Amino acid sequence: MITVSRRRLVLGAACAALVVVPTVAGWSTGRALRPSAAPSVSAAPDPAVLMPSVDPALSPSPASTEATLPAGMGAPVGWKLSDVPRFPPAPPPEPITLPPGDEAPFLSRIPVTQPVAFLTIDDGFLKNPEAVKLFAAAGIPVTLFLTTDAIQDDVPFFNRLRDYGAVIEAHTISHPELAGRGYDFQRRQICDGADRLGQWYGRRPVLFRPPFGDKDHTTLRIAKECGLRAVFMWKETVDKGIVRYQEQLKRVQPGDIILMHFRPAFVQDFLAALRAIHRAGLTPALLEDYVPGAGSPAPSVHFPPAHVRDLG
Repeated sequence: MITVSRRRLVLGAACAALVVVPTVAGWSTGRALRPSAAPSVSAAPDPAVLMPSVDPALSPSPASTEATLPAGMGAPVGWKLSDVPRFPPAPPPEPITLPPGDEAPFLSRIPVTQPVAFLTIDDGFLKNPEAVKLFAAAGIPVTLFLTTDAIQDDVPFFNRLRDYGAVIEAHTISHPELAGRGYDFQRRQICDGADRLGQWYGRRPVLFRPPFGDKDHTTLRIAKECGLRAVFMWKETVDKGIVRYQEQLKRVQPGDIILMHFRPAFVQDFLAALRAIHRAGLTPALLEDYVPGAGSPAPSVHFPPAHVRDLG
């Protein structure tokens, strides 16, 4: 067990466009901030919330070696190897304890005592050929929450990312807003989407992100019924090379989950996310390593006949 010093850190409750995401000890509740929303405006601080501080001795130090690419991959286009921050290996993970109940937990931050953060990338609509080079150069773990309709035109593209540290998780079939929708609609989007990814990639997802971060109790219950261990929000978003923070402390915190997308500015966004993690003295870690049961494929889930479909 790594011992770190602790101090009381005041956090502001963030809101944007009348959206509020209260957080206590890493667990988030309430309506989520959409990825396209403007940066949050800080509210009154809540001194009751604690975040672990990071001992400087445990923080990654800048590395002197430059990133490299495998032979035959080709040179970077629109970026340089020197643009990629270098990180030490992530520390041995400290898996969290999942709460009991019939709903999957909803998290925007992993409660850690280590100097780590988690990079996640959503959807998969655009397949930038530089993505595999960036993954290879960075050498970090990344979690992909993929929408099956978005990736079905080029399923092998994401397999290439898996060769360089990506793990594929579920993000519905067609990217609808789930909150408020009926049980059957949500179950098809969540369960069938996970099944389809399992067929395509040989590993059924064990984590889930609802589109826009929107969810209700039905979403969380179905996620658990479908064998998904946890449902995820985020603490930072990256778009057009700009990192936006949900809390008044404009810095990536230990355990934060960072969201970006497969968008036209993918190169700038990926590098901006890595720079933000590096500036905070953190190193990227694999989200799945911190969720019990997420390191191996989820068990087969058997649905009633009404939910059995040909997923093709």
